[in-house]
Amino acid sequence: MQLSTKRTVPIALPATGEEEWLALREPLASGWLTQGPKVAAFEQAFAARHRVPHALATTSCTTALHLALAALDIGPGDEVIVPSFTWVASANAVLYCGATPVLCDVDRTTFNLDVGSVVARLTPRTRAVMAVHLFGLCADMDALRRAVPAEVAIVEDAACAAGAEYRGTPAGGLGEVGCFSFHPRKSVTTGEGGMLTTRSARLAEKANRLRNHGAAVPEEARHAGAQPYLLPAFDELGFNYRMTDVQAAIGLVQLGKLDRFIAERERGARFYREALADLAWLRHPEPPADGRHAWQAYVTYVDPLRAPLPRNELMARLHERGVATRPGTHAVHMLDYYRRRFGYAPDDFPAARDCTHHSMALPLHNRMTEDDYRYVADCIRDVARAA
Repeated sequence: MQLSTKRTVPIALPATGEEEWLALREPLASGWLTQGPKVAAFEQAFAARHRVPHALATTSCTTALHLALAALDIGPGDEVIVPSFTWVASANAVLYCGATPVLCDVDRTTFNLDVGSVVARLTPRTRAVMAVHLFGLCADMDALRRAVPAEVAIVEDAACAAGAEYRGTPAGGLGEVGCFSFHPRKSVTTGEGGMLTTRSARLAEKANRLRNHGAAVPEEARHAGAQPYLLPAFDELGFNYRMTDVQAAIGLVQLGKLDRFIAERERGARFYREALADLAWLRHPEPPADGRHAWQAYVTYVDPLRAPLPRNELMARLHERGVATRPGTHAVHMLDYYRRRFGYAPDDFPAARDCTHHSMALPLHNRMTEDDYRYVADCIRDVARAA
């Protein structure tokens, strides 16, 4: 096949424009730039879209995860089970609470946690399991809930899963608490930012206090009250994890485009599956039969026994042609800090080890054209033939 003229296709690119630009005018003109009415509107809209009663905006998904664990009163002596194949923030949030992250292995096909591996790591000190919906595919929540004791909380790391669904229920309402990311590599972005969702009024109330330094009354409520000149009580140690109204104004516009964004990404994912279906060495992600994939990323698996080149060499040659690829993510147990602190060896979690060596994300975002998708597919074929 004749390759198109060389171009650059980035791994991800936020889809922002004039609507987001114009949305900034109101908070800038009002002078209310920190957490305020736009944040409240964004929270209400996000909660409605994900069919949960409570949503709290934060500075990032990492801080949402920390806030979620803190609201669950997880601390020293407690254990939280976390899949090893995930972004390091999932495990780091446990350490921020003084608790112990207990890593488990993953399924090589879905990249999500292996429920059997979770069960093998349950102890009397297990307080929560972090179900990471990696790349926009929800973990097997029914199997997980059946496998763990009722008193063990399930925290959804839904960083990649805005708009995803599991058997008719949106991500964020599948566990005790869910946490989302609005980083620019996500389909909906506010630059940096996150969201905590829950069905529990008690958890929502506590998380709301903790994200605002532990104040008994939120800033916006104090300013609107009869005595705005009096400071609130601070009865517990909290954090400053508040989103700005500037970010929330962008988020409201972006959230309104979420379903269109997912549909566009789904078409791109379908193109890759069909255009590259005959490459037996490249395994493709599949949409769930009973849910909705959010397609934050399109992560393939390069079979090391059949591929014409090792994954890293394949990525290097695609890079030379202007096609950006990335490993899906990393195996936490193979990162230097966790290896040194907990004494992990690569073979401790063989599936996570293999995924970190052989997963490959292809470009997938809402500013890609049909020609971009064709160019990526052509380059993959060209590199394979040349090898």
